[in-house]
Amino acid sequence: MEFKEGLTFDDVLLVPKYSDIISRSQTDLKTKLSRNISLNIPFVSANMDTVTESSMAVAIARAGGIGIIHRFLTIQEQAKEVVKVKRSGSVMIENPYTITADKTIQDAIDYAENKDISGLLVVDANSKLIGIITERDLLFANSKNRIQDIMTKDVVTAKYGVSIEEAKELLHKHRIEKLPLVDESGFVKGLITSKDITNNANFPNSSKDNKGRPLVGAAVGVKGDF
Repeated sequence: MEFKEGLTFDDVLLVPKYSDIISRSQTDLKTKLSRNISLNIPFVSANMDTVTESSMAVAIARAGGIGIIHRFLTIQEQAKEVVKVKRSGSVMIENPYTITADKTIQDAIDYAENKDISGLLVVDANSKLIGIITERDLLFANSKNRIQDIMTKDVVTAKYGVSIEEAKELLHKHRIEKLPLVDESGFVKGLITSKDITNNANFPNSSKDNKGRPLVGAAVGVKGDF
């Protein structure tokens, strides 16, 4: 068996020396996590229950690294944490959460809280967009009323495939925060929000997958994973 050298923290000492680098713009900290995954900074947050859940994973992805969701969760809970991270920085949400108009206000509140979101797209029985409901609509509303009683029916939409610049113009023109994307038949195909566009601009060095979503990992154990 061939043995290779290994080092611990105490084996390494960094000695400051002269450098001709005068600006941070001259440095490049990009590295490979694996053959197909690149990071903008060489940081990975530990898969510990006291360290990494969705909030930490979002923060470190925005900085350019990657967080690994810990294993002390059920598989369903762990997957939910991963989804939260993926949805936190995607300029276009591919599968926005929807609800039907016949549901109660309390149903909408519970669903939004469960998914940790601020609004829902309202669809009919055929999954076509018919309205939108936001936090402001839900505030002080009678929990027993139906969504159809308070939802915004004249929804400003854009065609699937709209550019970010065009989306920004529509959001600004109509003073709205959410822009549903629909196809020719009115079926929901995605969602762009002003918050996601702002986050994308505020964190230019964030680590992303090939769909533009934040990178995140999930730990597995030696048993009980299937």
